[in-house]
Amino acid sequence: MAEEVEEEPKKGKLLKIIIFVVAGLLLIVVGLGIGYFIFGGEPEPDPSAEVNQIIEGKEAEKKEKEKSENNEEGEEVGEDGIIKKNVKAIPEVDSYETTYFEFPGDFTTNLKGSRKFLQVSVGVSTQYDEKVMEIVDSHQLALRSEILSTISDFTEEDISGSDGKKMLSERLMVVLNKKLESLDEFPGIEDVYFTAFILQ
Repeated sequence: MAEEVEEEPKKGKLLKIIIFVVAGLLLIVVGLGIGYFIFGGEPEPDPSAEVNQIIEGKEAEKKEKEKSENNEEGEEVGEDGIIKKNVKAIPEVDSYETTYFEFPGDFTTNLKGSRKFLQVSVGVSTQYDEKVMEIVDSHQLALRSEILSTISDFTEEDISGSDGKKMLSERLMVVLNKKLESLDEFPGIEDVYFTAFILQ
C-alpha cells in the first residue's frame, strides 16, 4: 500500500512537468506567430532596389504603351517581336467624306480696268455625294465660262491679299451653284480652291 501512495505523487509530478513543457512550447509558438504578424516576415526593402523596381516598371509600361499604339495602327507583332505588317487602321467617323474636283488647265483672263492678267487653277469640293462632282465634270464648258467672266469682273485691288482671294473664291462658289441650278442640276458645290494664283 505504501508503494501505491509513492507511485501516485510520481505520476502527478510527471503529468505536471509534461503540461508545463507543452504550455511553454505553445506560448513560444504563439509569441513567434504574433511577432511575425506585428513586425512582418519580410526584411525592409533596400531603397535602391525600390528605385530600380520603379524604373523597370516605368520602362515596361512605356514599352507596353508603344506596343498597344503600334497595334492600334494595324501592326502585327510576331512571337519573336518582329513587326510583320504596317497597316494603319482607318477610324470610323460619323462625318461625310469630302470629294474634290479640279478643272483641267488654267484660267487666264484680264482684270477689270487693268492691263494685267490673272492666271488661276481652280478646284471645287462637296460633302454631298460624288454625283455632284460628276455633274460638275459633265458641265465643265458652261462652268469654265462662268469662272472666266466672274474673274474678269474683279479689279487688281479686289483680289489683292488673302481677303481678296477669299472673296473671289466665295463669289465663284455662288456663281457656279447658280449655273448648276439653271441647268436643272443640284447646286452642291460647297467650296472653291485656287491651286495656282498668278498675277502678271
